[in-house]
Amino acid sequence: MLYLLLGEILRFILLLIFVGLSVSLLGYSYSFLGFNLNNIHYGWLAWIAIICLFFVLYRNKLQYSGWYIGKRRERLSKTTTLILVASSILLMIITPLLN
Repeated sequence: MLYLLLGEILRFILLLIFVGLSVSLLGYSYSFLGFNLNNIHYGWLAWIAIICLFFVLYRNKLQYSGWYIGKRRERLSKTTTLILVASSILLMIITPLLN
C-alpha cells in the first residue's frame, strides 16, 4: 500500500514539473511575440489558464492512468470542459493585451 502512495506522490511531482514547463513555454511564446515579460502585471492570469487546462487534462485523462482507484473518479461534463478550456484560451490571449 505504501508503494502506491509513493508512486502517486512521484506522479504528482512530475505533473507539477509539467505545469512549470508549460508556464515557461507560454512565457517564451509571449517573448517571441514581442511582449516584455518584465512589464506584464497580469502574468497570474496565464498561471490560472495553465492550471485550468491541467485540471481538465487530469480529470478527463490522467486520473485513469495512475495507481489510485477511488470511488469518486469521474470525468468532467462536456459543458464544464468546454467552459474551462475556452476560459483558459481567453485568459492566455488577454494576458499580454492588458498591458
